[in-house]
Order: sequence, then C-alpha cells, then structure tokens
Amino acid sequence: MRSVRVPAKIFCTGTRQNIIFFPLVFSLKACYTENGMDNDNKSLSGNSPDGTEEEGKAAEPAEAETPAMPENNPDRPDITYKNAGDVARGGLLGLFIGLAIIVPGVSGSTVASIFKRYDKRIYPLGNLFRRFAACVKFLLPVVIGAAAGFLLGFFAIQQLMALVPFTVVGLFAGMMIGAFPAVKDEIKGEKITVPRALLFVLGIAIPVAIALGTTFGTEGARPLEGLQFYHYIIFILIGYVVAITQVVPGLSATAILMAFGYFSSIMNSVHLSYWKENPMVLLVYFCMVLGFAIGLLTFSKVLDLIFKKARATAFFMIVGLSLGSLLTLFFNSDIYAVYRDWAAGGVDALDLSLGIVLFIVGTVVAYLFVRYERKKKSGIGGNR
Repeated sequence: MRSVRVPAKIFCTGTRQNIIFFPLVFSLKACYTENGMDNDNKSLSGNSPDGTEEEGKAAEPAEAETPAMPENNPDRPDITYKNAGDVARGGLLGLFIGLAIIVPGVSGSTVASIFKRYDKRIYPLGNLFRRFAACVKFLLPVVIGAAAGFLLGFFAIQQLMALVPFTVVGLFAGMMIGAFPAVKDEIKGEKITVPRALLFVLGIAIPVAIALGTTFGTEGARPLEGLQFYHYIIFILIGYVVAITQVVPGLSATAILMAFGYFSSIMNSVHLSYWKENPMVLLVYFCMVLGFAIGLLTFSKVLDLIFKKARATAFFMIVGLSLGSLLTLFFNSDIYAVYRDWAAGGVDALDLSLGIVLFIVGTVVAYLFVRYERKKKSGIGGNR
C-alpha cells in the first residue's frame, strides 16, 4: 500500500487550515501504523530487497514484549517461585503460619510480614479466581507447610505449652523481636503524618485490647453440646473473624477463640471418642471452615485494594499491629495463668531460665536472618 501524500501547500496556508489538517495527518498516520499498513514504507527503506532484515527487526520487538508483566506492575506482584530454595522458603513460611494459629499471641500475618512475604500472600488470596493457576502454584507450598505446622503445633506445641509454657513463648517472642526490623523497613523513609501516627498507635492498641479482654473479660469455656441453629451461624462468623486474623498482622486466632470462649472446647473436642459421643461437633468444624474460607477470600481482596491505594499508610498500622502482637506474647490468658501459678507456688526456675536463653537465641538468629536478607537485596540492587 502506498503512503498517504498530503500536498505541501496545505501546511503553508492559513492558521485555520493548519488546525484542521495537522490532526488529520497524524490521525491517518496513527491508523495506518496501528493496523500494520505502514510496513510498505519500512520495506522501501530496508537494506535487503527480499525483506529478510526487516523480518528480523520485526521479531525483536516481540521478544522484548515477552517478559512477564507482574514484575513491572506494582498492582500485580511476582508470585512465581524462581528455584527450589524459593519453594522451600514458601513451605517454611507456611510452617510458621500453622504454628502461629496454635501459639497464643502469635499472628500468621505477622510471620508473613517478617518473612517479607505479606504482599505476595495477600495478592494470590484476593485474586484467586482471576489468576487461578498462578495463585494456586504460589499458595500450594504455603498451604502444605501451614497444614504441617498446624498439626505440629496441635500435637507438640500444646504439650510443650503444658510443660514449659514460658520457654515456648520466649522462643517465639525472640524470633519475632529479632525479625521486627524487617517489618519496620516497610515504612523506612516514609513521611510521618498525623493519620499515619494514629494508625500506628491504633495498631498497637488492638491486639493489646484483645489480650486484656480475653484475660480478664471471658467467662470460661463454652460447651459444644446442646447447640441450637443460631449457634452454627455464630460459628460461621467466628470462622470469618479467625480468617481476618490470618491476613491482618497482630491479630491472634487463638486470642479470638479465647475471646469467644470456644478455644479450650474446640481443642478438647478433637478426639475420636468425643466425636462418637457428640457427632454434631463435626458440623461445628464445617461451619468454621466455611466461614474461614469466605473470610480469607473476601477480606484478602479488601486488603489488596487498600494496598493498591495507600500501601505506605496501611503499613504504618501493620507495623503497629506487629509491635502490639509482640507485647501480647507476654500477656495473654495462657501466660497470665502461668504468672498466677508462679505467684502462688513459686517460680519454675527451669522454665524461666530456658525461656530467657531461647528468647536470646531466637532474637539473634532472626536478626541475623534479617541482615542476610538485607545484604542479599542490596547485592541484587548493586548488580542491577
């Protein structure tokens, strides 16, 4: 196809004609270019009569457009695993999230923030149906690790909590404090405004208030027998709230269940003999799982939208929630019972000493991990 030629005198006439014909020329050129109709002009200027050089040049832009968009798109983070080590880190993250569900005062999302995987964990949950295959591939190691961590926490950590509770809390608290600088890095260099400062303070206050409420305001364990229809609706809502604790740092699933008065009842119900005596408890599990799934998908979407609009501001509250969660590790209903036992019958020297030692060890190890990740990140940035 031949090029569109416009008489030169058009551009030398009055201002009104220029205003009319200049946009017309550029519009025609844009249309021809967009539909690939200016290839004839390109072939006329090529060095090869058979057009082979132009074919090579035409192939180069296609290769340049191949790189995945998620890495360059801030609204779509890269959720692909680069190697086996990256997959292992995803599984390890899930393991600690599963443990965090059981250990009082620990939040799964706080663990994700410490591992620098919070954004990548929220995005696939909130966009599961939009990018199903990619999100499932990313979440699969995390889910497997979380299941293993939950089982380990249920059968092992609970036993250790009964024997040496302060030791377990000391280890987890040390790891979270040592890794806290990684969370604080998210707001490094950001301007501190009054709304952001208030969100930070609110973030600290929320887990502390929940801890105080579960410690002094609960009436004891509620039974799972003789339930009415409305109780099952309540369990769906409880499952939804527990899901929120898994996407909002600083909120503990254990603390929420304690606040509703069902933590001990649910933990004690996981036994074959109890299931035979009260099979309707399986419906309780189903309702909680249903609420948990709905909450995980819907609330993750809400947070994903918030991060797209005001990520830095949101992280001021997340840092506050993480700090408040650290405080509640040493003050919640379970650990408060330990303090009362020590006040009545004397301090358990072994539990206290092991707790202090593991607190120091956990702090040092976690902080060294944070420093390693910082050096690794700066090294990658330097190479670029």
